[in-house]
Parts: sequence; structure tokens; C-alpha cells
Amino acid sequence: MATSNPSVFLLTVNGQIEGANFPEYDNLYCKYCFVYGHDWAPTSGLEEGITQITCKGSQSSHKLIWNFPLETTFKSTNPSGWPQLVVSVYGPDVFGNDIVRGYGATHIPFTPGQHTRTIPMFVPEPTWRLQKFTSWLLGRRPEYTDPKVVAQGEGREVTRVRSQGFVTVSFHIMTKDMKKLGYDTGPSSPRNTQSATSGWSTEEQP
Repeated sequence: MATSNPSVFLLTVNGQIEGANFPEYDNLYCKYCFVYGHDWAPTSGLEEGITQITCKGSQSSHKLIWNFPLETTFKSTNPSGWPQLVVSVYGPDVFGNDIVRGYGATHIPFTPGQHTRTIPMFVPEPTWRLQKFTSWLLGRRPEYTDPKVVAQGEGREVTRVRSQGFVTVSFHIMTKDMKKLGYDTGPSSPRNTQSATSGWSTEEQP
């Protein structure tokens, strides 16, 4: 008979990449991935994915709408290295080549319940004027070889970037067995409810 490991807690992430606001661009799609510490491991769901291409609608204030689902569960023995969601937005340039339109990252919310995050996006910039001209001429912009570097910080201090656009993500967070390990992420509110049968903690917020 299987027994639960008292030294492990679970974090379930549900939600969706709702959409984006890039006033200068259209026909964009989004790639996502999770970045987490050594003590974390995914147990179900998808660690990465890619949305459909979407264009701006006249009825949506010219915003891009994806409504792409997120569903992943992690287990860990240590809150250090709490997962982050990294998003990368791509779209065509004037030559029809797909190029990066923005990178961004946000930590998965610590508190159980409903959350919405607006992620500021940025793109790397060429350092020299000649590089700017060459990248325009060849239709290629500077890109990270691995988008996960956005969540790590090491080496980014030497990268010149420019802010560009926003991505909106909604989360529904559930945790299990964190209190048993001495971690209390929920607010002292009667809305913070815990199922006596499952041990999952959720907080319903308006």
C-alpha cells in the first residue's frame, strides 16, 4: 500500500496565457516553459508549449487573445527554486521571417487561489550601430539561444534590452502538504479553505 512522503509537498498550476498587448505588431504566437530549482520535479502536465498564431480583433481593443491553457503539477522538498513561467513571443518581420518580439518571466504565485499577472516583455538590442544595420538587413534580430536564461539572471547584466509589450497570464494555484513541512503560504483569512479529505489548499478570491 502506497503512503505519501511527508517530506514532499505538491504545487499544482492551472490557468491560461490569456493574451498580449504589442501595439506595433500583429500575427503573434507565444512559447512558454517552466524554470525551477534542483529540488523540484514535474509530476504531471506539460513543462512547455506553444500557442496558436493570433491577430488583433477590432472588438478587443486591438489586443492579442490566445486563452492557451496551462496545467502542471510539481513536487519538491524545498521552496528554494520556486518555479517561474518564461514566455517568449514571436511574429513575422517585414521579410516574413519569424523573429522574437519579446521575452518575459514571472514567478508562479506563492499563495493558493486565483491570480493574474501582467508580464513586461523585452527584446535584446544590438550593441553597435553596425550590428543594428546588419540585423535589419538580414532580417534577424538578437535572440537568446535558450529563453530560460531570462529567469536565471546570470550573464544578463551585460545584455542591452528594450521594453516591448506585455503578456497577461491567469493562474489558479493549489498546494498540498506545505503546512506539514512548516510552510504557510496562505493569508490569515477565513477564505483560505482546506479539504479535510484531500489536504489540498485553495483560496477563492473574487
